[in-house]
Amino acid sequence: MGGTGLTLTGLTLTQVLMVLGGFGLGAVILYLLKLRRRRVEVPFVRLWEDILAEKQTTRLFSQLKRWLSLLLALCIIALLAFALGDPRYAGATEQGRSLLVLVDASASMSATDVAPSRFDAAEAEVRRLIDGLGPADRLQIAQLDQTATPLSPLTTDARVLRDALESLSPTHLRAQLRPGLHLALDVLRGQPRAEVVVVTDGGLSGSAAMEAELAEADIRLSWVRVGRTDDNVGLSAFAVRRYPLDKSQSEVLVELWNPTDEARQVELQLIGDGEPVDVQTLSLGPEERLRRTFRNVSGVDRTLEARLVTREGLDHLDADDHAYARLPERRRARVLLVTRGNLYLQAALVLDEYLDVVEITPEAYPTEGRFDVVLFDCWVPPTPPETAALYLNPMPEEGVEGPFEVLGEVEAPSVDHVERRHPLVRWTALTDVNIAAALRVETQRGDRVVAGTDALPLIVEGRRAGQRFVSVNFDPRRSDLVLRVAWPLFLLNTIDWFVQEDARYVSSYYTGDTWHIPVPAGATQATLIAPDQREFTVPVVEGRALFAGSRTGIYTIRTEDADGSVSEDAFAVNLGAGEETQIAPADALEVGTTTAGEVTAGAAGVRRELWLYLLVAVLAVLGLEWFSYHRRYTV
Repeated sequence: MGGTGLTLTGLTLTQVLMVLGGFGLGAVILYLLKLRRRRVEVPFVRLWEDILAEKQTTRLFSQLKRWLSLLLALCIIALLAFALGDPRYAGATEQGRSLLVLVDASASMSATDVAPSRFDAAEAEVRRLIDGLGPADRLQIAQLDQTATPLSPLTTDARVLRDALESLSPTHLRAQLRPGLHLALDVLRGQPRAEVVVVTDGGLSGSAAMEAELAEADIRLSWVRVGRTDDNVGLSAFAVRRYPLDKSQSEVLVELWNPTDEARQVELQLIGDGEPVDVQTLSLGPEERLRRTFRNVSGVDRTLEARLVTREGLDHLDADDHAYARLPERRRARVLLVTRGNLYLQAALVLDEYLDVVEITPEAYPTEGRFDVVLFDCWVPPTPPETAALYLNPMPEEGVEGPFEVLGEVEAPSVDHVERRHPLVRWTALTDVNIAAALRVETQRGDRVVAGTDALPLIVEGRRAGQRFVSVNFDPRRSDLVLRVAWPLFLLNTIDWFVQEDARYVSSYYTGDTWHIPVPAGATQATLIAPDQREFTVPVVEGRALFAGSRTGIYTIRTEDADGSVSEDAFAVNLGAGEETQIAPADALEVGTTTAGEVTAGAAGVRRELWLYLLVAVLAVLGLEWFSYHRRYTV
């Protein structure tokens, strides 16, 4: 069957006729079998004669009733046979559209200028596309953020597409068009009437090279615009750090952005550990970025949140109205100081009230007790400690093996380069330090030179006997370092780095990045608990749990030690792309010089499979058979 009528997409016409002929012949044979007469008991002969008389007068009508029953059975068989053939309108197998729908799931799509949100409006647009598919059209749904995630196959089944639509979920990521266009090239290349449809509020673009690839693959670009206004104010930056010399207080930097062309007034709230810390009312001019620094913020131990509150109707995006930070735990660190007397060293350690310092002479080493850090002042122990260690001028005595092989001494060395991003030298200036003399040492593989020259390492960090160490390869008292603010900062940075209280715990992670979250030593796997309480099992590589999340908030990471003890910590995640605060819907979507057009219309016609109607007809015939049987028309 073909042409402009119907075509079979299941069994072929020959197979349908074979099924019809086989089962039809069987039904005829069953009906031709001799009918077994019913036994009827009568109380007297007169009644028997009446029955025989009725049988003779209605014999022809009785045969007619059996033929009518046979016709009904053959009708049922024919309907079922053609249902197996899956008949469709001829246009259903001809070339229809091949659509890939990319649904923008970026943070700006959570804006509420379109009720209930832009994302819900995008879902409604996709639902209309599904309802408007023609008989031969096929469609695939994919979610678009930093990647393109297919949620359905390229199919004509509307039910599958609606199920895929339910699995869409908004994120706090920035959308990138390039992954979606690459998916379109993979899915639609060689397909008839290929078309990629982007449902978005804009802010997306593609390169001229991608434009050329789409043209070569004969893929049409179209889009559906969602969104109405640009009313929004957001937090574009949020940073928190403890004061190095007073860890009970912190400094907070907040940046607000008003991307609109009208002035806005907002209320900025600081929430520490769930309690209000500070509230300010601020005015922002058109397209202004406003920075505010909160100094000497105290009373916050774990988490800090910045929150924006604006007048209703002037801020349509909630995702950028919150920013989070995780402060490191202010726990006491036990420090063992091994020295014959060093006033500069002792005075610097007194500055941090969270240090519990025990001082001994080299002759009293080792001593009882467990310590987080050991400081060796111009002395090297016979055996390395079983904890982190700081060596000052590590010249070993004869017969003692120190952290380095000392090759000699260099007079008046200079500091040519400093690894400024290293936590040890944060907030310090070392390039102009004057040093009387320094040790020339032989570093080992894996050691990292933090400060020095290409030929002379002056500050080195690494591991010895499985424990971290930092070595200052000169006597600080024979330099002007001890007279600078950099001296106590360097000591406190080193201790903080040893006990894992560094900037990696203070700074927030960002959506869209791969997070490297510090975990306790020995952990090989971690459980991540998102703000919505979903749990993820994540791998641990080199002491860091790796994960790339898509939601902002405070996360919890849980690890289990070899002895079965469980430890938990928290970290903060903020919105990564500041551009998401600018929610003004775009006027056009362009890839190179190509401007996306409107979605092409589907051909008119019935997309629903006809075999469903055939089954309904079978049920109708069965109902007719049931009615005729009980009315004794066919028996």
